Amino acid sequence: RRAQAVFTPTIHLHVTAATMQVSQKDFEKAQEQLKLLKKDPGNETKLKLYALFKQATEGPCNSPKPGMLDFVKKAKWDAWNSLGNLSQDNARQKYTELVSSLVSAESDTQKKDASPEEGQHDGYETIIVTTKNNITKIMFNRPDKKNAINRKMYREIIKALEEAGKDDSTIAVITGNGDYYSSGNDLNIFTNIQPGEVEKMSNDGAVLLKEFVGHFIDFPKPLIAVVNGPAVGICVTVLGLCDVVYASDRATFHTPFSQLGQSPEGCSSYLFPKIMGLAKANEMLLFNRKLTAAEACAQGLVTEVFPDRTFQKEVWARLEAYASLPKNSLAVSKQLLQSVEKEKLHAVNSKECEVLKERWLSDEFVNAVLGFFQKKSKL
Repeated sequence: RRAQAVFTPTIHLHVTAATMQVSQKDFEKAQEQLKLLKKDPGNETKLKLYALFKQATEGPCNSPKPGMLDFVKKAKWDAWNSLGNLSQDNARQKYTELVSSLVSAESDTQKKDASPEEGQHDGYETIIVTTKNNITKIMFNRPDKKNAINRKMYREIIKALEEAGKDDSTIAVITGNGDYYSSGNDLNIFTNIQPGEVEKMSNDGAVLLKEFVGHFIDFPKPLIAVVNGPAVGICVTVLGLCDVVYASDRATFHTPFSQLGQSPEGCSSYLFPKIMGLAKANEMLLFNRKLTAAEACAQGLVTEVFPDRTFQKEVWARLEAYASLPKNSLAVSKQLLQSVEKEKLHAVNSKECEVLKERWLSDEFVNAVLGFFQKKSKL
């Protein structure tokens, strides 16, 4: 019995040492693989990688907490500190697994890119644009980020709308790739901003948003939203500027402006009360109420809801029928329907962007974004 008691820990120590050796080797390999990634994994993932690396190499967070206005260092510190007493071995393992998942995802994306869809337009990274059967389809294509919209995606959607407005297609369709339609603004665009750059960020953001919404207001052809999953923020508000909105029954519609210290955009402050009535619009725009697809349809924001299992088949059959109608007749009719409202919508868009520019400079907004990332880092 004594011999067995002495011998057993020896085996245990040997196995543990071997595991640590392999883990360190994989950890070093993962660092090299990370350098070879071609696609930026995004700030949220980079924060996780930073925190896990620091935990793996130095142990629990041991540096003083940065000031509130030093957004970048504060976000890094929060991410590292959130790991608590996670062991260095476990941190190495988690770091290695995360890098492996990024490498795998990029490899899958490259395989898909190697065989582009028929009629696909070149020159886009964050969206997929195709023209087929008289339909130009603009698909949000950041499924790993729930199709969150960053600055590049804003500009690419603007470009796609400009091209779709001039091409030979009869109608244009906006939809999302993956489980989400879009989770709205990618809040990572508000990180990596130095205190002296906050005002410039606010001004530039307002200009970009005004241009983005303006392209929806001015789009000359029927514009149809095919909402395949949850929709948040700006991608909900511009639905009021689409001519028809079809939704899967698993879609939801959420505009958490107050929760994030912001204010309505996409002409929703004017259109939503007209579409659904003032009381229902207030519930959604002021108090962050999330609507189901059925509720959104009952309130007039959504045209029709389809069962998710037949959603794509039913909707695209209908869209192809629409696209066979006389193109010029549809365009002229849309212009007549919108002519009275267009000037008003541009005025509303300008006012909303001015108000948002002020919100982005407010303490409420800064604290809301910091709270968002703190919550994320603890997940």
